[in-house]
Amino acid sequence: MTAWFVDANVFLRLLTLDDRGQHEKAARLFESARRGECRLVTGPPVLFEVAWTLRAAYKVPKDRVLEALSAVFAMPEMSLTDAALVAAALSLAAATGAEFADAYVAASGRAAECTGVATFNRKDFQKLGVSLAEL
Repeated sequence: MTAWFVDANVFLRLLTLDDRGQHEKAARLFESARRGECRLVTGPPVLFEVAWTLRAAYKVPKDRVLEALSAVFAMPEMSLTDAALVAAALSLAAATGAEFADAYVAASGRAAECTGVATFNRKDFQKLGVSLAEL
């Protein structure tokens, strides 16, 4: 079966409807996957780019961005690399109000059994409940 790794711009066209032609092509790709004609895969860097673009370029509120990412995660036709970390990060971001990328860093550190996170972004990481390195 054909498998496609889906880039951020495909998700963005699907979510924003800002280019009707590309939106229709993206929708056809996902419909093809729903029918079992192909397999779709994506990963955390793509989700980070989607989240950042929705927040920065489209001014989408953080909670709506998390809803969009959760919808991608819930698609039965979509496989995610690092799915357990993505799930943990989505949960952590929703619970704390943190940005998805920061929550992913915190979840990754926990999964790797790290003592905490070394960051200069102390304010945002404190709400994630992780220990912070003294830098």
